[in-house]
Amino acid sequence: MKKINWLLITPYLVFISYFILSTSEQNFLISFIECVVLAVAIMVSVYHAEEIAHDIGEGLGALVLALSVTVIEVGLILTLMSTGKGETSTIARDTVFSAVMIVCNGIVGICILLGGLKYKEVGFQFRGANSLLMVLISLSVFCFVLPNYTTSVHGPYYSTSQLIFVSVISVLLYLALVLTQTKTHKYYFESEQEIPINHEGHSQHGLLSRKVLVHFAALVIGLVSVIVFSKLIAPLIESGVEKAGAPKAIVGLLIATIVLLPEAITAILAARQNRIQTSLNLALGSGAASIALTIPVVSAYSIWNSQTLALGLDPKGMVFLILTFITGALTLGNGRATALQGFVHLVIMIAYFAVTLVP
Repeated sequence: MKKINWLLITPYLVFISYFILSTSEQNFLISFIECVVLAVAIMVSVYHAEEIAHDIGEGLGALVLALSVTVIEVGLILTLMSTGKGETSTIARDTVFSAVMIVCNGIVGICILLGGLKYKEVGFQFRGANSLLMVLISLSVFCFVLPNYTTSVHGPYYSTSQLIFVSVISVLLYLALVLTQTKTHKYYFESEQEIPINHEGHSQHGLLSRKVLVHFAALVIGLVSVIVFSKLIAPLIESGVEKAGAPKAIVGLLIATIVLLPEAITAILAARQNRIQTSLNLALGSGAASIALTIPVVSAYSIWNSQTLALGLDPKGMVFLILTFITGALTLGNGRATALQGFVHLVIMIAYFAVTLVP
């Protein structure tokens, strides 16, 4: 009981600590404490999102987790765009694209690899997995590939009208996915062993139970804490990358890794319990939410502040995108997978990390 009470009040303690640390003189110790507190805020926020997800069911639960991760991601990106030095037009693209690579190759790969090693072969609903992948492919092409081939603006950019149009259709695509996942075809995204658990959870709790509301309040405070702390951490990330002489794309890769780490842990734990469908819902759903919700918000911010926003990938990035989606379609095509498919996805992610570090 004590553990639960501490987890409930931690977001509020983190939020209060912001006002203390923000007025302190910056040094190595204060910077280290800020990083630790930010990590705690992210982990606790995802914990409360998971508790809400457990109570309201698999479909809505995956949606809550995806939205929570996306809010954190948007907060970090906008902070870097507003306070960053030098070229900031590619931060959003690098972060969101890295998130797609991590969820499609890293999280999916680890989950299938671990599940395959433990159970020889893992099963999932291919209709639900393919639905998620189809939306993710469409969003990726609209946001990362198409800008390179439009002619209104030269380079990997959209014009203002094109940016608005792509933002609108991205949100509409995601809303269609949410409707399918939570209403019309909810059973596509539930494995056999999860359906009775979900039905029982609905009957006992409901969307507006006291427990859900308490966790929701803690989640909101936790997410606000992450956003305000990101303002303190953003300069550290940029200065660290600059001092190391690393490519600028590493900033986006670091943000995506930090944001997705808690959700990756949740997906891996589900895979160890042979709940691969849950892992896929979390991973692919987060990838779709990351593009469909982050890009419109960042686009609105860039238009409002007259900032340039580069979305189109370079040829190297498009190669990884094509390879990822071809491999993903083959892996998720028939509802069964082995450790081999998981290992292939992991190799693709490792190659992406290596080429990003040493372009």
